[in-house]
Amino acid sequence: MLVGIVGKPNVGKSTFFKAATLADVLIANYPFATIKPNHGVAYVRIDCIDKEFKVQCMPRTGYCINNQRFVPVELMDVAGLVEGASEGKGLGNQFLDDLRQADCFIQIVDVSGTTDAGGKEGKGDPIADVRMLEKELDLWYLGILNKVWKTFARALQQRKEDFAKSIAKQFSGLKVTEDDVKRVVLKLKFNTDNPAAWTEEQLLGFAHALRHLTKPMIIAANKADKTGSSENLELLRKTFPDYMIAPCSADSELALRQASKAGLIEYIPGDRDFKLKKELNEKQKQALEEIRKNVLQKYDSGTGVQQIMNKAVFELLKYIAIFPAGAHKLADSKGNILPDCFLLPEGSTALDFAFSLHTDIGNNFVKAIDARTGKALGKDHVLKNRDALEIAVK
Repeated sequence: MLVGIVGKPNVGKSTFFKAATLADVLIANYPFATIKPNHGVAYVRIDCIDKEFKVQCMPRTGYCINNQRFVPVELMDVAGLVEGASEGKGLGNQFLDDLRQADCFIQIVDVSGTTDAGGKEGKGDPIADVRMLEKELDLWYLGILNKVWKTFARALQQRKEDFAKSIAKQFSGLKVTEDDVKRVVLKLKFNTDNPAAWTEEQLLGFAHALRHLTKPMIIAANKADKTGSSENLELLRKTFPDYMIAPCSADSELALRQASKAGLIEYIPGDRDFKLKKELNEKQKQALEEIRKNVLQKYDSGTGVQQIMNKAVFELLKYIAIFPAGAHKLADSKGNILPDCFLLPEGSTALDFAFSLHTDIGNNFVKAIDARTGKALGKDHVLKNRDALEIAVK
């Protein structure tokens, strides 16, 4: 799974990335500070099952604080996108190529409206920013279609090839499947027997629907602590009711995480408050108190960064977290208690989980055992979030 951070230049993409990963990246107040994509490890936060079993887990990857398990997810921050990117303007071609492997996008928008269309300080329009990015992503998909459409449509009609299979092949580099294409066709009710007769408007509509399905997006309304942000946030929600839109302050999250790393405060990403651990100077106290008042106490989602990561993975992509755990033994062969937690697509079965552990475990599957109840489960048993299972093999 790969989550991509997108948006126009200088709206806080790299700050969000650093706040989520604590990776050492350049944060600068000018457009195109990011040229090559940054890759790092962010985390989703879930209630760990260790409390239920009255043990302390020992994560092999990620970490656990106060029974809150943080499971790793790959995060990518790419160069800013400007209008005309689909035609190569700015770093457009490189930007779009970098996004091919992303499973979903987090679009960072300056909800305070203080970044202009080119990414410089000035009057901005968050609604126009969202529309611009939507348009460029749609034109990206349309461009891929247009390169081969006439030849492709004629060949489809003459040889009676499978439409969904052929389109999926054309978009294979963007993780588009045959099922994705079929869902879009079913929704739009376009005639696939004669695609050569499609109008330009139909082609764009198809590109938009396919992009919307295969690269879903959540909007991070960044700089939500700034003047004017509340009004713009409401406008965004009214204008784009079909999008998940969440307020955030990446600057605040980064400050809290750095203060926590330095041992100055006790803060768990996603919490709505923090505790002082050391005596601070007046400037430090004032800065932290402003974050508490203007961000943490203002929004139900705290700084919003952790909540947006969770929404992207669990609501947008619809993944679930599954723990390998024995019915009578919670430790692995080395004595590590509940060392692993896997993220699987919603609807995954016990057999899918077995294969995610290892091909041999999947091939030799006998049954799964629910660690909570001891009940045996068949290979087709559909899993739920935070299930804990042991896989029995031949």
